[in-house]
Amino acid sequence: MLRARQSLRGMVTSPHHLASEAGLRVLRAGGNAVEAAVAAAAVLAVVYPHMNGIGGDAFWLVAEPGAKPVGIRACGFSGAGAGADLFRKAGFSAVPARGALAANTVAGTVSGWQQALALAAPWGKPLPLEALLEEAVHHAESGYPISTFQAEVSATHLAILRDVPGFSTHFLADCQPTPPGAILKQPALAATLRRLAADGLDSFYRGAVAASLAADFARFGLPLTAADLAAYRAEICEPLSLEIRGGIRLYNHPPPSQGLASLIILGLAGRLDLGERDGFAHVHGLVEATKHAFAARDRVVGDPAVTKADPCVYLEPAWLDRTAAAIDMARASGPDLRPAPGDTVWLGAIDGAGRRVSMIQSVYMKFGSGVVLPETGILWQNRGAAFDLAPGPREVGPRRLPFHTLNPAMADFPDGRQMAYGTMGADGQPQFQSALFSRYAFFGADLQEAVTAPRWLLGRNRADEPTRLLLEDRFDLEVVARLREAGHDIRLVAPFTHQMGHAHAIVRRADGLIEGASDPRSDGAAAGF
Repeated sequence: MLRARQSLRGMVTSPHHLASEAGLRVLRAGGNAVEAAVAAAAVLAVVYPHMNGIGGDAFWLVAEPGAKPVGIRACGFSGAGAGADLFRKAGFSAVPARGALAANTVAGTVSGWQQALALAAPWGKPLPLEALLEEAVHHAESGYPISTFQAEVSATHLAILRDVPGFSTHFLADCQPTPPGAILKQPALAATLRRLAADGLDSFYRGAVAASLAADFARFGLPLTAADLAAYRAEICEPLSLEIRGGIRLYNHPPPSQGLASLIILGLAGRLDLGERDGFAHVHGLVEATKHAFAARDRVVGDPAVTKADPCVYLEPAWLDRTAAAIDMARASGPDLRPAPGDTVWLGAIDGAGRRVSMIQSVYMKFGSGVVLPETGILWQNRGAAFDLAPGPREVGPRRLPFHTLNPAMADFPDGRQMAYGTMGADGQPQFQSALFSRYAFFGADLQEAVTAPRWLLGRNRADEPTRLLLEDRFDLEVVARLREAGHDIRLVAPFTHQMGHAHAIVRRADGLIEGASDPRSDGAAAGF
């Protein structure tokens, strides 16, 4: 874990060290936390393409000292022509996960950067956009060494992605996965980033970049148009908030994000006797809380304009009290889950003035739709695969927001500590957040220890498997045995597996000390000066 005293001017943590270094460079140049986050996010969009990119979506929490965090919802809506009949007429019984029809939502990430920078503009003289995107342009143009993680994902997803338009040309070598350490250059993406730096981020939606995108949409048959791009803007929103045990105030995103589930788990956890850290009661209690949280999530989380549901009902003390009382702390209940896939990146930043960012961006499943648009070199997301064709809170329709697993988190402590934290991992995000946060806040663990310690996931190894409780093979054997005896269907997985997410965190204490943690499961770093 990285620590420093009051002389520290800031810190960035992310799942790739090149991104953390880019954010740190901005802080050294006098930039603020938002500018550092944009620089880091831009690099991540280049060097972690299997997890995120500028053809994807993002969610932000931005906070100034003494003020409530502000949310930015940078998730794109479906195209005006993306109704259920579009997919049924194409022969699909569900929205496809790969290919042109999977790329059915506008990408919100770049508009999120634009909105965040506008929010930070009153903080002082902004750095030029060219300076914020400089490192990303360099890594796209000159190339970067492919991580072992990216190489593994390319190999395991080769069969389903190889023939998707544009994928092989941009990410494979002679239609085969590139090995770890091979240099990947993305000249078309570099040119797009340069154009955005020169013309402004709005060009992505209403300028030259938008024109290039629209041409490729038509060429590849994506259900998106120039009019869809022009109609989109990221939105400022009010985060969900919950006070939990010890007077800690939590913040997360409202629907269509699953931030509600993350808050419910910790709200229930504060009402349970969790015993000792990483013991039976700790793991069992949070797993059972997860089942209730996901049931609530699946009832109400979708496009808020469609569902009209009030998620705050599930954050009321009376509901949390009743639900916590119904949890059997000795026996597992049967999971009634609807697993959601997805991968992403979370990053955090804090500057010398104490302004902090919790930010997450994604292309949904690994490599998103797989479609790479040749004029811009942009890999497009498949977030629209989260839509349903059947009526309900997630039904596909024109200009609708899909369900999102993305949920960046923040917390304020009564003693003045201010925290930004988050992780990738789809359904795992609320679970990994609860593991990290409960260790740190309830059990007093060191921040890095809270991130590094073994994690669990109520989920699946593969889509054709039943839901099980997956445990990293570092838990005490007695704890594993007690969980089995309680009725949990246990499967042990590798000790430091990507399946358990890439969690990171930053904490600024009242005395000015800043602590940062980066997940050893990732390729990241916590960098400060």
